[in-house]
Amino acid sequence: MPSKPPLILIIGPTAVGKTDLAIQLAEKFTQRGEIISADSRLFYRGMDIGTAKPSREELARVPHYLIDIVNPDETLSLAVFQKKAKEIIADIHARGKLPFLVGGTGQYIRAVTEGWTPPEVTADEKLRGELEKKDLTWLHAKLQILDPVAAEKIDARNVRRTIRALEVILTTGKKFSEQRGQVESPYQLITIGLTRPRPELYERVDQRIDAMFANGFVDEVKSLLEREYSPTLPSMSAIGYRECINVVNGLLTEEQAKAEMRRVTRIFVRRQANWFKEADPNIRWFKVKAEVLEETEKYIRQLIDF
Repeated sequence: MPSKPPLILIIGPTAVGKTDLAIQLAEKFTQRGEIISADSRLFYRGMDIGTAKPSREELARVPHYLIDIVNPDETLSLAVFQKKAKEIIADIHARGKLPFLVGGTGQYIRAVTEGWTPPEVTADEKLRGELEKKDLTWLHAKLQILDPVAAEKIDARNVRRTIRALEVILTTGKKFSEQRGQVESPYQLITIGLTRPRPELYERVDQRIDAMFANGFVDEVKSLLEREYSPTLPSMSAIGYRECINVVNGLLTEEQAKAEMRRVTRIFVRRQANWFKEADPNIRWFKVKAEVLEETEKYIRQLIDF
């Protein structure tokens, strides 16, 4: 039986250092590594500072994919992402390169690595219209009642996915979390999980938020609004954008916005931990320290001849 083609996963919570390590590892493999982003926030053009998107210099070091592929008023469904990612991975393999799938959005990674098939439920426009009239807090509370597992894994600020989950549940009468088909992975998965002590991770989050504002986050949001992108768009519900919109509208000071961003990011970090458990035997966890590049490279080379 022919061996499966390798796919390196770099996972871990926001601000842990996935981007830096992925780029350095890709370079280590004699410039044969290429990176596919599995971070749903990086899809959107013009949303750079608030998503901590890799810099132009970083993007130029190794090929990157699925960054800046849609406008903020467009949507990229899980199924479309899955299809695009698989096509890119196949192309990377065909050219004799090594693909790295990098990100913190658990459902996007699992959709690719575990062959998820999203529930085949046709959109119910009437039901969706009724749900869209509801407050986000009400929507997520309703999901918590009907499907606690889905509620735990879907960001409470993600209006589109919360409504979709409720739509599927109310249409089929079955839990959203139980309707994802799954097949054996077509890849030899090498999953590298990155960790830092929680206080250190929170300190990095705080520093990142301060840097966002220092680097022009408010101006970025003003530019998006001036281009008539609605503040109610799902893309604008990403952590930081809602708070920064309130700064632009005079409802929050920058310091108040930073405090709220710190609060919701901590919640997000805890939610990310629900996707990838430290006890998962399929994940090799590494503490981010001076030796992490050497350790992870050695681990990968032990498993594949590349």
